[in-house]
Amino acid sequence: MLWSVLGGGIGSFGELLFLLFGYIILLGVMIPLHEAAHAWAAVKLGDATPKWHGRLTLNPLAHFDPIGSLMILLFGIGYAKPVPVNPYNFRNRRRDMALTALAGPLSNIAMATLSIALFRIVSIFANGVIVGYAYILLINVFASVNLSLAVFNLLPIPPLDGSRIFGALLPEKWTYWMDQYHQYVRIALLLLIVTDVLDWPLYFLTRVIGNAVCMLFRLPNLF
Repeated sequence: MLWSVLGGGIGSFGELLFLLFGYIILLGVMIPLHEAAHAWAAVKLGDATPKWHGRLTLNPLAHFDPIGSLMILLFGIGYAKPVPVNPYNFRNRRRDMALTALAGPLSNIAMATLSIALFRIVSIFANGVIVGYAYILLINVFASVNLSLAVFNLLPIPPLDGSRIFGALLPEKWTYWMDQYHQYVRIALLLLIVTDVLDWPLYFLTRVIGNAVCMLFRLPNLF
C-alpha cells in the first residue's frame, strides 16, 4: 500500500505525485460505492433505514471516517462509517443481514475487476510510458486496495462484514457472543493489524483472487 510503496522507494517525484493522486481518487470512489452498496441492498431487502440516514448516496462526505480512511491510505485496509440497518425490517433477518453485508465486498471485487479490465485495454493500445502509469493507478492502487479491502472485510470478525455473513451460517449463540464482546474483539483486530499478523493471509488471498481475475483477461498475475 502507500506506506509500503513509500518505504520501498518509487521511481520519480512525478510517479509519487501520481500515486498520491490515485489514492485520493480511490478514497473518493471506493468508500462511497462500498457503503452505498450496503445501503442499496438493505433498502431492496425491505429496510429503509439507510435511506432515512442519508446513506443511499455516492457523496463521500456521507461515508468517510477520518481514522478508517487514513488506515486505507497507509495500510490498504480500513473502514468507513457503518451503514445503519434495522434487521427487524427484513423478511428473513439473518439471511438479509448477510446479503446486505456481502454487498460491500462484492462492490470492491467488481471495482477491482473493472480496473484490471481497463488495464488490459490500455496495455493493448498504449505505449510503455502510459502502460507504466496505468499499472500504478489501476493495478497498484485501484485493484490491489479494492481486493485487499474485500478480503479484509470478509473476515468473520466484528465489525467487519464477514461477521454478519458467517453469522447467517453459524449458530445464533456465536453471533450473540461476538456482539456482546464486540469492543474487545475490535481491540484484538486492531492489534492484529498493527502487528502485521494479518499481512500474509490477506496478501495470499488477495493474490489468489487477483490472479483469477487476471486470468479472465489473459493477463499474467499482476499481484
